[in-house]
Amino acid sequence: MITVRTRFAPSPTGLLHIGNARAAFYSALYAKQANGVFILRIEDTDLARSDTQYVDSLQEDLHWLGIHWQEGLGVDGQHGPYWQSQRHAIYLHYYELLVQKNLTYPCFCSEEELALERKLQLSRGHAPRYRGTCRSLSAAEIEQRLAKGLKPTLRFRVPAQEEIQFIDLIKGPQKFNSADIGDFIIRRADGTASFMFCNAIDDALMLVSQVLRGEDHLANTPRQLMIMRALGLQQPQYGHLAMITGDDGTPLSKRHGSYSLSDLRTKGYLPLAITNYLGRLGHGYESLQLLSFEALARDFNVNKISRSAAHFDLNQLLHWQKMAVSALDGTALWKWLGPVIQKQVPEKMQDKFVEAVKPNICFPEDAVKWAAILFHHRLHFSAEDIQILRQAGEQFFVEAEQAVESYGTDFKNILNEIKKALNLSGKNLYMPLRIALTGQVGGPELAQVADLLGPERMRERFSRAFHIASGKEDAQTL
Repeated sequence: MITVRTRFAPSPTGLLHIGNARAAFYSALYAKQANGVFILRIEDTDLARSDTQYVDSLQEDLHWLGIHWQEGLGVDGQHGPYWQSQRHAIYLHYYELLVQKNLTYPCFCSEEELALERKLQLSRGHAPRYRGTCRSLSAAEIEQRLAKGLKPTLRFRVPAQEEIQFIDLIKGPQKFNSADIGDFIIRRADGTASFMFCNAIDDALMLVSQVLRGEDHLANTPRQLMIMRALGLQQPQYGHLAMITGDDGTPLSKRHGSYSLSDLRTKGYLPLAITNYLGRLGHGYESLQLLSFEALARDFNVNKISRSAAHFDLNQLLHWQKMAVSALDGTALWKWLGPVIQKQVPEKMQDKFVEAVKPNICFPEDAVKWAAILFHHRLHFSAEDIQILRQAGEQFFVEAEQAVESYGTDFKNILNEIKKALNLSGKNLYMPLRIALTGQVGGPELAQVADLLGPERMRERFSRAFHIASGKEDAQTL
């Protein structure tokens, strides 16, 4: 039985974003579901743009999501090295094999010439492709150009009128004609391997069995298959994920907001929220519950991946964030809230605070607001809040203060006293109390609020509400 071997092969030129994170996550799920191997490989042949800081942040992001690789970067394997910049000798070997088969030729066309050619083709409504200007250069013409110090690229000689077919794991049968492709570069003028070449060679030599990647790579697949077939190398199955779009239907990009994993983590998103959202971003799961990595892997099926574009819905991500916060125990939630909250909440109130605010927060900054309301800040009231307090009337808050004097923080008895004295119930009873105690129309249970405030602060807030209701406190100063 063939072992499933998937991979994630990012270029370290920037932070890991939602799109690439989904490709990595699905690849890891695929391997886990089949009890296979997930490989992490770094494609750093673009030395000018590659930066090791992005390799460090990439590993941190993947580990934070709970994605671990069984082979690759930092993990011993039989098919390394796992940095493409360290595989130059391997690529040289396979270049030489292609040269021997007369499947390559040097190309001396400049970037300016190629750009002008592409511009002309586009202006005529044609798909850009190399015309083969250098394809038939004689040995003497090649020597003349080399003698002038020109540095050629190396192009793969695409066979004429050949159909390249494969079954895409997601999109189904695919067919390309070599006549539409044109000879493509496999080695840059500086001697480094192009993505097209080294990506194909590495997948073959690392025995990758399935590749899940974005559909922007679909046009690369026939080129890479031609390389592997020409060299007699093992070919993986390819699956191309449909793009992720923003609200305007265009591919998700920076203009839609910053959706790097690093930024999401800084904002307070929990990894379980991200993985549950990613798992359903173009893939179907029957369960609507928060699932662990293992559970997501168990029910992962490449046949359930949609061929249509996946719409990035921030509200859905927030839904999973709320569920992930709800799943935290008290200790984990307190740690997640961070030092800003931990300094504001009295130690003896820690457990009660966590229990009270947990259903009302999505991010640590939400808890900052409640810590300020409950322990520090003088409340600020909106015009609507003031109207509610004044409609309740002075006597409402006289009764409230007296009830606190009698019952302390026993909120059930406080409510009963006000209810009996003023014959109130429902919104007319609860809303003035909530506004007076928190300055908010929603939030933690009032019994929990009372317990956190304590009798003295409750009396102070009811007294202030009395002055507002009576008009003795100027609304303009609130």
